Amino acid sequence: MKFFLFACAATCFCLSAEPSQFIKVNEFELEYEIAGNGKQTILLEAGGGSAMTDWDPVFNLMAQQAKVVRYSRVGNGNSTQIKRHFTSCDYADYASELLEKLNVTAPVIYVAHSYGGSVARDFAAAYPDKIKALLMLDPSSEHDVDVLRAIDLVQGNKEIAQIKLDDMANGMSNSYLDFWSKRPLPDYPQIKDMPVTVIASVKTTKNPPNLFFTDQGRKLWGEHWQSWAAEFPQGRAVLTDNSGHYVQFDEPQLVLIELKRLLSLLDKP
Repeated sequence: MKFFLFACAATCFCLSAEPSQFIKVNEFELEYEIAGNGKQTILLEAGGGSAMTDWDPVFNLMAQQAKVVRYSRVGNGNSTQIKRHFTSCDYADYASELLEKLNVTAPVIYVAHSYGGSVARDFAAAYPDKIKALLMLDPSSEHDVDVLRAIDLVQGNKEIAQIKLDDMANGMSNSYLDFWSKRPLPDYPQIKDMPVTVIASVKTTKNPPNLFFTDQGRKLWGEHWQSWAAEFPQGRAVLTDNSGHYVQFDEPQLVLIELKRLLSLLDKP
């Protein structure tokens, strides 16, 4: 689903970190930054069309608890700009290669936002030995089209068609057409049993731009992620009506609380 950009000024926190650097992954230069240290390593995956700066509100605070790696996918931020089509599976492969190039050998806690959730799910399915926990913030789902159609089939199909056209007109087809394709949703047991948390926004609006943001759409969206998380023995869904799509900007403390919970689970013998 195409979400409207949310503008917010992030609070800056001071913590020792390596400055933004570049590393060659296959034929592309990827922008990245590493901060913190600790027993666990966190990999941050931003949303569609977004740079690693989307993690500014929580990056340094996370680095007080673990080693944190954030980066801009190819085509985003200051990474190599491209015109060719990438799928979330392609991005997952590049994330795996990035970790290898950075000599990150231990399994990571994958923290992903929006379209990054599709990348993270594909990563978890393809590289089970490289991930130990998953935290997704209002992640994308191929099933959002089902939400629209369940509310009003005719109107839903009209809105889906228009959103696709808008995305292409705005030059966002690289990730959004992949995101809209009806492919199977990677889930349990394709993704191994591990701690999994989804924070999903169910915040309603007075003038919803489409069916997805109506009260019924928000309800179905929350139910979808509750059902998905429940497939994991260590799964958890947190529904919030205090955040819009950018949970890390609206409720950074909620993100940090859920991350701390995952860290505590991983620290148990």
